[in-house]
Amino acid sequence: MNQPPEVNVLVVDDVAQNLLALEALLSRPGIRLLKAGSGAEALELLLNHDVALALLDVQMPEIDGFALAELMRGAERTRHIPIMFLTAASQDQQRTFRGYEAGAVDFLYKPLEPHVLGSKVAVFVDLYVQRQRLQQQIVEVQRLRKLNEMMTAVLTHDLRTPLMAIALSAEIVHRRGHEEAIQKAGMRIKSSSSRMARTIDHLLNFSRIRTGIASISPKMADLGTLCAGVVAEVLEVRPNVHIDVQCEGDLTGSFDTDRLSQVFSNLIGTALEHAGEGVPITVRLEGSHKDRLNAHVGFATVLSDDVQADLFAPILATNGKDGLRSTLGAGLAIVDQGISAHGGSIVARSNAAEGTLFEFLIPRSERATR
Repeated sequence: MNQPPEVNVLVVDDVAQNLLALEALLSRPGIRLLKAGSGAEALELLLNHDVALALLDVQMPEIDGFALAELMRGAERTRHIPIMFLTAASQDQQRTFRGYEAGAVDFLYKPLEPHVLGSKVAVFVDLYVQRQRLQQQIVEVQRLRKLNEMMTAVLTHDLRTPLMAIALSAEIVHRRGHEEAIQKAGMRIKSSSSRMARTIDHLLNFSRIRTGIASISPKMADLGTLCAGVVAEVLEVRPNVHIDVQCEGDLTGSFDTDRLSQVFSNLIGTALEHAGEGVPITVRLEGSHKDRLNAHVGFATVLSDDVQADLFAPILATNGKDGLRSTLGAGLAIVDQGISAHGGSIVARSNAAEGTLFEFLIPRSERATR
């Protein structure tokens, strides 16, 4: 079982014996004392460490406790650190008021009562730990919210193409009576509905993701054949678009065919959405390297700066008329995770010289290289 991290407590006193005494009083599991013999040393420690509480001696040369507190309150990094002043001087109401004006939460006079000091320090340490846990919970809630929004977006994004193929094929079955067309339409219905079922399975698995990368089930396959199947499904729905597929080298490898079908479907769908009417889409697959497979999906249109800023964002942004803005949204977030799950990487470029280009690579299995 992992031990919880230690919480830093800063103690500042120009007398070494006082620092040793405070260390003896406050030393306990979970607390790490940061000791400084001057205000300058304390500032250096505060630059490099997060601190739950600062115990400052009031009477120190050069930078006294009040001046140090004012410096802490003037810096964004340290302004929220609770400060307790310690002093051996006799009780002085004016001095006490000055301490609270400098930002103190407490003002203790020496000699210190060990139980009182220990109890006060424990309260602030516990508050610090609770704030850290709350912050972690907030981050986790935000991550899960984004994941939920991604799943909702995927339902409308990833299922649209195969569903349209099913609808079109069903219309063909209804209107045409000759055997060949019926057989072809039946095969398309079977293929598209099967992919929809697998996509739904991925959505169910997606809800269980905690690491940000979903698991895969690799098997030996040909990347060119897989890509051709996705392109054929797209052309069945949109027969007037132009998609040029170029294959080079040996494209066999071990990968999750469903996940990579999803990757190609999203990349090609994104290209068709943003390329513009009549702009051809180029898909180039390279298998010339022994250890990896490469793929490129590109088109001549340059994406706007706003769209480029959200390339792999998991949330579909909204802006402008009807609350909608043309972004890449969940599709490319799924692409990014699909490629990462294979141990690969993806980059995107969009400029006047190249147009828009998505490039990804995945490792080729050892079995495919023998």
